[in-house]
Order: sequence, then C-alpha cells, then structure tokens
Amino acid sequence: MAKLSENTEVSLPLRNILSMIAAVAIGTWAYFGIIERLNKIETNYTMMSSDVEMNTEFRIKWPRGEMGSLPADSEQFMLIEHLAGELEKLTSEIENGQAPFDQQQKLTLEFYERRINSLEAQIEKLKDMSLEMKNGKH
Repeated sequence: MAKLSENTEVSLPLRNILSMIAAVAIGTWAYFGIIERLNKIETNYTMMSSDVEMNTEFRIKWPRGEMGSLPADSEQFMLIEHLAGELEKLTSEIENGQAPFDQQQKLTLEFYERRINSLEAQIEKLKDMSLEMKNGKH
C-alpha cells in the first residue's frame, strides 16, 4: 500500500498537466459566462414585468379618468362649457324679451335662428373632436 505525503512524487507528462489546467480554465470561464447570462435574463424579466404591470395599470385607469386627462381634452371641455353657457344665456334673453338687436335694431327670428344654429354646430364639433381625442383618433 502506498503512503501519501507532501513529499510523494507523481509523474505526469507536461501536456496532460497543461490539458487539465486548460480544462479547468475553460470550465471556470463557461460557468461564469452562464451565470452572467442568467443574471441578464433575470434583470430583463424583472424590468419587463415592471413595464407590464405599469401598462396594465395605465390601460385600466386611463379610460376611467383616474390618471388625468390630456391638456387638449381639458381645453375642449372648457370651450364646450363656455359655449353651452352662452347658448343658455342667449336662450334666456330671448325668452325674456331682452335679446340683443341686429344691425337695424329690430328683433328678427332669422338672426336668432342663425345664432343658435351656429352655437349648436360649434358645440357638436367640439364634442366630436373631444370623442376623437379620447378614442385616440387625431
């Protein structure tokens, strides 16, 4: 039976020793390459899952109005409210007999009819634009 100690000699050809060192180096390089690749994949997965969660939240909350509205929508809503107020004011003035006069200082039904039709057309146009903006059709 052979005794092993720190003085025991092993004889191997040099090319075998170099082959073993090369195999260990390649194995170590491959191991760390695989670990690096797994880390990249895991990082990408984490980032994508975060994006998907934010997209889902946006997709649900935006149509409900929980995430605000576009500046163009807000401006259109203000214009619609203003025109609706003007229409109500003009209608009440006509009903009370205090409507504005035309150029000849006479009340004419054609003047009021044109004015009301114009205001209603503007309101409808703004509503259509608002709906198009909400639906993403610019």
